[in-house]
Amino acid sequence: MPHDVPLIATVSIAFGLAFACGFLADRLRLPPLVGYLVAGIFVGPFTPGFVADGGLAGQLAEMGVILLMFGVGLHFSASDLLAVKGIAIPGAVGQILLATLLGAGLAVSWGWSVGAGIVLGLSLSVASTVVLLKALEERNLLNAPDGRVAIGWLIVEDLAMVLALVLLPAFAEALGGHAPGGASGHAPAAGGPIWLTLAVTLGKVAAFAAVAVLLGPRVVPWLLAKAARTGSRELFTLSVLAVALGIAYGSAVLFGVSFALGAFFAGVVLSESRFSHKAAAESLPLQDAFSVLFFVSVGMLFDPSILVREPLAVLAVLALILFGKSVIAFGIVLLLRYPVGMGLTVSASLAQIGEFSFILAGLGLSLGLLPPEGRDLILAGALLSITLNPLAFLAAELIRKRLQARRSGDHAPYGRQNFDNLQRGLADARRRAEERERARGLEIQELVETFPVLSMLDHYDQERLLLLFQPRSAPPGERVIRRGERGSEMFFISTGAVEVAAAGRAIRLEAGAFFGEMALLSGTRRNADVTAIDYCRFLVLDRRDFNQFTAQHPTLRAAFIDMAHQRQTMNQKNSDPAEAAQAS
Repeated sequence: MPHDVPLIATVSIAFGLAFACGFLADRLRLPPLVGYLVAGIFVGPFTPGFVADGGLAGQLAEMGVILLMFGVGLHFSASDLLAVKGIAIPGAVGQILLATLLGAGLAVSWGWSVGAGIVLGLSLSVASTVVLLKALEERNLLNAPDGRVAIGWLIVEDLAMVLALVLLPAFAEALGGHAPGGASGHAPAAGGPIWLTLAVTLGKVAAFAAVAVLLGPRVVPWLLAKAARTGSRELFTLSVLAVALGIAYGSAVLFGVSFALGAFFAGVVLSESRFSHKAAAESLPLQDAFSVLFFVSVGMLFDPSILVREPLAVLAVLALILFGKSVIAFGIVLLLRYPVGMGLTVSASLAQIGEFSFILAGLGLSLGLLPPEGRDLILAGALLSITLNPLAFLAAELIRKRLQARRSGDHAPYGRQNFDNLQRGLADARRRAEERERARGLEIQELVETFPVLSMLDHYDQERLLLLFQPRSAPPGERVIRRGERGSEMFFISTGAVEVAAAGRAIRLEAGAFFGEMALLSGTRRNADVTAIDYCRFLVLDRRDFNQFTAQHPTLRAAFIDMAHQRQTMNQKNSDPAEAAQAS
């Protein structure tokens, strides 16, 4: 190459290989994630050929972690989790504890330290939400009770892993590792009692959470509303990324918490605003791109020779993922008195590991807790378990059908009562979500029904116009517009009535009418007085927003101009006063 461009080379080759391997994996009916990991192996230092820049790949992977965690927080639904809390919370917590103990016991039997065993156990205990959602979508189970329980179970796992990412550095030295470097590169004070270290860590997290919860819902929606009002798609996308990356970086610098936790909280704060769907849609392409780079960089760290050097260890890790976790989850579901079919679905859902496992493995390695072969075992377990996960779902379905064929119709299935209660809870949660969506849709519908001229806009532009409107009210007798002043706003009457005084006549305007557009279109001064004669609520569009929006929608601007000309003509002819009213 004529220039030294390691970043361009790393990104372009990573994307190219990730696409080729991901496409091949999809053709083989495997999750594309497998292809991305294999692409990373091809450009890693353990295989011949091109070797990508490991330092750059690591920073790109950190970006991927931030955007992954932001996505997890953005799609976090407290209502969905509460609907399945009776099984998801105790089930996930119990499964994590037991699977971590199994993993730690396996590591100790290999002669590893307890700290390494805990990191290995935690990494093997958590499944991939990305892989699960894809598997449930392919089987039309996303909205089924079994699928909702599996998703809720993994949400609890994700939350537990976020807590683990916070606590692991605090316990690193006590577990045989070393203290992590701070966000500024300085190591925190060491040698103090563990309870003090833990208290300081949790105090920082609590302080950050308090700031995020108190200020986030006020600042973030306001910032996104300002960006949305510009009408620029790229500015809105940039505002979303600025929120995600800014909060992640700021949380690390100011509070000493991880990038991952900061990004997760940024997503949670945004998930409760009305911009959550739009933010998810606009940021998804970049999130997907950096997520791919994250998985490629993880694959670069994998040494395939571990399959030859430690075949028994790889098989042991794979057995724990495929069978150990599945049996634990199945037993917990039955102990909580839920149906066997649900236990089979949850077991198949957990028979793989993914993104959080890689993040934990990287953190354990950086803290000196996990040996390099531990990372290779985790990566090998991820590759093999994700590849075999479709077989786990197939086996679960075959067992379910066989049990249904043997079941007698004379008695109710095991766990039927709890299952019925769960269905009612899910139905309530779904109804509340539909009501929120319906209320949002009705707001748009009401806007169009009140102001028919806006029906020429599509739903996206109608929604954006709602963001541009500034609500205002006026009591009876208040002068809304004065003759002779410069026009700076256009008024849409939502409720109430006003009186327009022009050319010696007084005209009444009610809900559904609008006024003030002629001065904005012509640039002249107001030619009428407008006074509220009832309690009025207006939707106000200022001059800048009016000019920008109508410039982007010339059809709407032309409609306003035509209506203004018609009203002006009618006013001059002194014909129908109701038509002439909106000449202000």
